[in-house]
Amino acid sequence: MKVCSLLLCLATSLPLTCLATPIFKLQYVPGTSLQAQQGFQAAAARWSHVLKDKVTIELTVGFNSLGNSILGQTGSSEAFYRYGDVRNALAQDVTSTYDRQALASLPGGGDFGMLINNTANNPNGPGSDIPYADNNGDDNNQYLYMSNAEARALGLTPPSQSLPGCLGDCDGFIQFNSDFTFDFDPGNGIARNAIDFIGVAMHEIGHALGFSSGVDILDYNSPPLGGPYDDIEFSYVSPLDLFRYSSESTAAGVIDWTADNRDKYFSLDGGITRGPLFANGVNHGDGDQASHWRDQLGLGIMDPTVAYGERLVLRASDLIALDAIGWDVALFAVPVPGTMPLLGLGLVLMGWLRRKNRQFSWGRRIFHVKTAFLEENSKC
Repeated sequence: MKVCSLLLCLATSLPLTCLATPIFKLQYVPGTSLQAQQGFQAAAARWSHVLKDKVTIELTVGFNSLGNSILGQTGSSEAFYRYGDVRNALAQDVTSTYDRQALASLPGGGDFGMLINNTANNPNGPGSDIPYADNNGDDNNQYLYMSNAEARALGLTPPSQSLPGCLGDCDGFIQFNSDFTFDFDPGNGIARNAIDFIGVAMHEIGHALGFSSGVDILDYNSPPLGGPYDDIEFSYVSPLDLFRYSSESTAAGVIDWTADNRDKYFSLDGGITRGPLFANGVNHGDGDQASHWRDQLGLGIMDPTVAYGERLVLRASDLIALDAIGWDVALFAVPVPGTMPLLGLGLVLMGWLRRKNRQFSWGRRIFHVKTAFLEENSKC
């Protein structure tokens, strides 16, 4: 077993000092090549370059043969926290204008409302996909489901957990399939027949940092695949979901936590300002997991698919979202506050440049519900 700490200065294409935080401790699955280890180190170092929180994040990573159809597999350690405790932690962690906007949009007290559907107690009929406002104060209005890494960034203490595949306790597990062709050096572009290794690794680390949506739980378990379940079963709202809105939810004064194909967007001011679009769900939405940006718009590293020859890029939308949920982002990495409303338009205009000649989609493994693999030419 090998352990790497980014307390050591790593050689990457971005400037990095030994004082960079957070610290990523990487443990390698046996058989992971030195080239892949260096790729994971470079991906972690790029996150350290733009985040300022002095926390330690433990990841188990690997690069091994997994069979011809599986691109990779990944998962994050997560736990439940009371909404009021998380809101208080966010209030103690305000370091930017984006933080202040985000905090001001959150309801006070110990619960929040949401637009939801596909539940057994839907007033429009059991299992109905017609949205309704849920403000009944059940567990799903009082609890948030948050990654261990994000909890540490907020000064909370997560429980010790060991995911399947992890070498001991860890905050995330990432393993790529060495049977595929990856490009480990994005500095000179990505080869036409290869996948951007560092970019995909950054994407998966982004999920461990908290870029996730509990809508994936609702989307997978609601009819016709599962359920209908009572809304109390769906207590998996993530901190990022607190900034997930639609026109309908904004009118109702609540977040949008539905599984359907209406536009859902990131907003720092209670839905008034439309930011980047989110994906809507594999089964009831646009075909991509809700824990991503909308595809084909070039919104950032947390887009849901990658193509051969495509270099994945960390963008302002990624960083502003992480800033809102509790991470401290380096000032040089984000645009001047007030330019966010223009961000979506600019990125839409860039979207046509993205070539998806052969796509791969990835997804978070939700171990308590299902196992989702990163499969070639599939949505997961």
